[in-house]
Amino acid sequence: MLFSFLLVAVVGYWVLVLIGALDIEALEGGFLDGFGLSGVPATVALSIAVAIAWFVSLVGGVLLPSALVLSILVLVVALAVALFATRLLLRPLRPLFSGGPEASRNDFVGSLCVIRTGRVSPDFGQAEVTAADGSSAIIQVRQAGADELGAGSSALIYDYDADGEFFWVTPVALTDRGNH
Repeated sequence: MLFSFLLVAVVGYWVLVLIGALDIEALEGGFLDGFGLSGVPATVALSIAVAIAWFVSLVGGVLLPSALVLSILVLVVALAVALFATRLLLRPLRPLFSGGPEASRNDFVGSLCVIRTGRVSPDFGQAEVTAADGSSAIIQVRQAGADELGAGSSALIYDYDADGEFFWVTPVALTDRGNH
């Protein structure tokens, strides 16, 4: 009965979210960190936990005879199973809710890139750079000097020009440290 009331409250909450009356992050989730349920909105974690606890308690109530000790045991088992199962189900959902710091073009400054155009000059050039998350991007690059920078050359990104929306690069010679 306890979890049935909570399940009705959860369903009502999600109906209000769907019609736009409430926000999905209406509840602060700091108190869930100790249970391993952090990384998603508290309302999502609690909704999943309540649904699982309701189902486990329903199955336990049907399979076991009605006795006070067994009812308390079903309640404790339902809570434990709900906590464990919710932790497992939240693992693949965490990346969807990670609102980490927004990536900035300045994050590329200090990175190595590979030139993808035939030449790089003060007004022309493109390169490929790999971000910290492993993705790659084609960026506009420029160089101030007269050094040879062509397709396949490695360069160091040392500045970003926000007005021109390009990166300043300088050539670097990469060596194979394994052969020295």
